[in-house]
Amino acid sequence: MAEARLDVVGCGSMVVDLFYRTPRIVRADEKIVLDTHRAGGGMERAAVGGVVLNHLGWARILGLEVGICGKMGDDRHGEFLRDGMDRLGIRHHLTLDGGSSSFSTVFVDGAGNRAIYMVRGATAELKHLEIGRRHGAFIRRAHLVSTEISQLPLRTVIALLQFARRHSIPTVVDVDVPPSDACAVLGSRDELERVLRLATYLKPAKAAARELAGCEGDALRMAEAIRARYGNRAVVITDGARGCAIAAAHTSLRVPAFRVRQIDTTGAGDAFLGAMLAGLRWKLGWPQIGRLGNAAGAVCVSRLGAFPSGFELRAEIVRLYGERLPVRGKPGQARRATAAGAVLDPTAELKRFLDRSLSELGGLKRRIDLKDISQAVAMIRAAEVNQGRVHVTGVGKPEHVARYAASLFCSVGTPATFLHATETLHGSLGQVDRNDVVIAISNSGNTSELLATATAIKEHGAQLIAVTGNSGSELSQIADLVIHAPVKEDGGVLGLAPRISVLGQIYVLAALSVVLEVGRGLTLEEYSRWHRAGALGEAARHMAANQAGAPRKLKVVRAARPFRP
Repeated sequence: MAEARLDVVGCGSMVVDLFYRTPRIVRADEKIVLDTHRAGGGMERAAVGGVVLNHLGWARILGLEVGICGKMGDDRHGEFLRDGMDRLGIRHHLTLDGGSSSFSTVFVDGAGNRAIYMVRGATAELKHLEIGRRHGAFIRRAHLVSTEISQLPLRTVIALLQFARRHSIPTVVDVDVPPSDACAVLGSRDELERVLRLATYLKPAKAAARELAGCEGDALRMAEAIRARYGNRAVVITDGARGCAIAAAHTSLRVPAFRVRQIDTTGAGDAFLGAMLAGLRWKLGWPQIGRLGNAAGAVCVSRLGAFPSGFELRAEIVRLYGERLPVRGKPGQARRATAAGAVLDPTAELKRFLDRSLSELGGLKRRIDLKDISQAVAMIRAAEVNQGRVHVTGVGKPEHVARYAASLFCSVGTPATFLHATETLHGSLGQVDRNDVVIAISNSGNTSELLATATAIKEHGAQLIAVTGNSGSELSQIADLVIHAPVKEDGGVLGLAPRISVLGQIYVLAALSVVLEVGRGLTLEEYSRWHRAGALGEAARHMAANQAGAPRKLKVVRAARPFRP
């Protein structure tokens, strides 16, 4: 089953921002003391950040389905960033084979002005050849593609824009740093010019726009000059407290900013772009897009940090914007909201979820290929003959499913162990023998951490069974056997948290355990011996005592043809 389309897929900077309060922003050759003990100030905090990850976060809280692809380090900063993505439901298709994950040090003064020192890290290591080869399938799911001139090599940005153009996907490029700074680090001027001409929409910051337009002064005149030079569908310049300027076909306008108390200007342009992406996706007019972007920017500067803290900020944006916006969940579940946000009936949502769960599991029952279950049993039995074992692994919610499945298999006579996916790459691969079978669980089949583990398992020589809702995924291509467990919708208001897909994984693995139990011929005596305590063990002993004679094995039906459960 093909995975659902995403409104936006971004590629670019993912950064841990380390914030410090400072009395003022110092100049060259100056020194200043940060008072970390003064109440309410001078503190340090870590926050999710990065030009692309920030604007995807703001697009997400406005209701878009978003994802990010690229390269990240397998380190504590990378784990921190992925946790932040998961909290907002930002899909990620990441490779963890880079150096250290990106971070920046941000100094913020009492007026909200800031100075940022950025370390590009693993983001800068994404090569142009990796765009199509490693991330192409994920990018093709997008209705819009966003990227930046900030951390990615310009050659990589060109490859991304060309890939999107070949697949008729509009692109948005955030020109976050002036061209002179970009070309000193990211690539040549010719490469920068190619990026600017390939972009469907350009959003340069004011400093970058000055260099691109070759003139000082009015933001609208600069936007018009840049659009005339590069032929973009639109050029939008964010202009701080003055709002924004937009030059597009048949449109040339300024949109004033909202007046708010400024706490931290970090990420205001990113919040604007997130709202701009939402406006483009909803096909709003340019005056509405500019106003919505300014509202998001105003909400951003009224708090510390560039990445949105949660979905509650949407109501603040809507209040400033002053008009209704669509609330988007899964495709086909769009709803209308008042300025105060949607009001939902918990009882109705509960009934909807229960009905959807029964419907999805009923469909899964019809779609399960019993031959795959039979083949999985044969693989496990063959491994046992060769002194091999069974391991079960997963990342995120499937990790909990894997722990349950390993325990269930053990309780019905098939010894199995839980295999921690990320720890496998740090030495736990020694837990797996070449004669073993590993069951890997992933609904999307494209979870980067699990793919790295699956690849290591295969290179080690063990056999791999994939339990996934996506038979066309990368995990499915790696595995020796795929048990397809497709679920169309996970249920819930947002439709993001793994609920019904987890039920589907448990459903399939429980079915596999039944066939393993039948094939073993498990006796009540064996079951009660393994369950020394609890109601189940007591029930097994009672049933065994009531049987006449010695414990006997459950009857197993043998057939001349291959076993079918």
